Amino acid sequence: MNPHDPIPARLAALKTMKTSELKAKWRELFDSEPPPFNRRYLESRLAYRIQELAYGGLKPETVRRLEKLGEDLDGGDRKKSRVRADLTPIAGTRLIREWQGVEHVVTVTADGFEWQGRPYKSLSAIARAITGTRWNGWVFFGLKNRRRA
Repeated sequence: MNPHDPIPARLAALKTMKTSELKAKWRELFDSEPPPFNRRYLESRLAYRIQELAYGGLKPETVRRLEKLGEDLDGGDRKKSRVRADLTPIAGTRLIREWQGVEHVVTVTADGFEWQGRPYKSLSAIARAITGTRWNGWVFFGLKNRRRA
């Protein structure tokens, strides 16, 4: 990808790059190690960054407005909102768990989870539907170690 190519061509090139090339591009554009997320996440963040560098980022007043809206939603607890965001898998992630010889696939959605074509607000509700008993959904799907909980 040539930095002098038109922006649409640079964005299209992201789709044809190998994951290792995307990670190298991340290091170049963000000057940090890429996060351990899926390819789609890397592509979308790189596309945003390419446009941000070419056209400029958000205006300071827009950033302030977004921060104010975020504080209104989470009560201003910045640490709590960061922890929540870091723990929740990104939308599109598939969680796979075998239970009594049956493989169950849960897809993370923007507003919760989907299992067997039905939306759920929590992993615990899905784990309960699968097992018939109460489970911590994060533990059931291997996202949290019971001993550290």
